[in-house]
Amino acid sequence: MTTSFRSTLALVALLLLAACAAPTKRLEQAPAKPVEGAPVLRATVWDALPGWREDDSAAAWPGFLQSCSVLKNRPAWADTCAAANALPQPDAAQVREFFEAKLTPFQLIDASGGEEGLITGYYEPLLHGSRKPSARYRYPVYSAPDDLLTIDMASVYPELKGLRLRGRVDGKKVVPYYNRAEIDDGLAPLKGRELYWVDDAVELFFLQIQGSGRIQLENGELVRVGYADQNGYPYHSIGKKLVESGELSLDKASMQGIKDWAKRNPGKLKALLDYNASYVFFHELPNADGGPIGALGVPLSDGRSVAVDRHAIPLGAPIFLATSWPNSNRPLDRLMLAQDTGGAIRGAIRADFFWGFGPEAGKQAGAMKQSGRIWLLWPKGAALPANGNGETP
Repeated sequence: MTTSFRSTLALVALLLLAACAAPTKRLEQAPAKPVEGAPVLRATVWDALPGWREDDSAAAWPGFLQSCSVLKNRPAWADTCAAANALPQPDAAQVREFFEAKLTPFQLIDASGGEEGLITGYYEPLLHGSRKPSARYRYPVYSAPDDLLTIDMASVYPELKGLRLRGRVDGKKVVPYYNRAEIDDGLAPLKGRELYWVDDAVELFFLQIQGSGRIQLENGELVRVGYADQNGYPYHSIGKKLVESGELSLDKASMQGIKDWAKRNPGKLKALLDYNASYVFFHELPNADGGPIGALGVPLSDGRSVAVDRHAIPLGAPIFLATSWPNSNRPLDRLMLAQDTGGAIRGAIRADFFWGFGPEAGKQAGAMKQSGRIWLLWPKGAALPANGNGETP
């Protein structure tokens, strides 16, 4: 490879890097970035997990078997998953006995020695739409555009492994892709890429934040869409923007609070949405039963799946989460499955709790900003995941 070509690639990287830091999607891995300061895994005993014996752990068993459909091919998990698949419909006590016999709990400690981190929530929203535009259905749900480029620099610059740069060709130059404002203003060549049209710009915005959802059509048909790609711009929180500008108090900066603000301030809405230049494109999903497909490649389980930073917690592993219900101090202590990732989910003690489908799940997800502790549950005798990259042996 010539020095000139390497220099050209470097310029491309510098040009796009500012626009390509992290996508907003939840249902697929974001660009790789090691956890700042390797987390510590501290071995402990099962009785140290608050609420371990009170949790209805049998509710997590189907999700664990889903994880095992992937984990069974990994040496650390092969024996455990084989034993799990041979256990017919265990009750909560039997699940606890199984985990205690097969796994060891390791509490996650961050690089500063802290035991607590942020636990947020997400869900699968319901939108109302049509296959054709109309006065009511004015906001398009786009599929990924043909002119969106994905550039992988790892073959030239190994330190950029996992960083996917996105852009487009403009003459002889590669430039950042169109931002949200440019897409909404019709500057991107997206005509013909409309999958559906929906009736609410704010709901469409939150669909992009969640990464997947369902759309009820005029004839009553329910269709599913999921994350396909993203324009490469980093996610900027509009809730934080409203707080900083004095439009909302911090306690009102939930998803519902933002929706209420939008209804009161229709003239300011576009400028607020444009503040988040990130834009997500979708594809149609099979309309099957169960939750959306997470980054592990298996359906998510309502109230039992979490999105994690896979550089701290191996994807697919069971964890125990000790947190509280949204806007309360009531304990929420559960056996969970790390089956998803997200662009904003970064750090050792950081999780996004999947609440399920529909408006009620949305209320819980939108209000959830709790502190919590996490234990990784790992097969006895198996090599622990390497600190700082979360790879499963």
